[in-house]
Amino acid sequence: MSDQTISMLEKMIGQQEARVLDMARRLKPGLTADDLKNPHDFPELALDARFAFEDGQTAGLRAAQAAIRAIQADQRER
Repeated sequence: MSDQTISMLEKMIGQQEARVLDMARRLKPGLTADDLKNPHDFPELALDARFAFEDGQTAGLRAAQAAIRAIQADQRER
């Protein structure tokens, strides 16, 4: 993977995290990014399908990032 690919993925993750935080704050004002580590602690978030979707998108991007890092680590070991 190129550095451009990694950089773009990191930018996408940052944008998605900001989107999720903004949505969470509309549902429950005052939430922090740290609060989103356990969104199930907040019924306003846990019961909102749109929030669940956007949070899932974030998780998918992070999973892709982890997979790319694993591939890179494997390639360095060879």
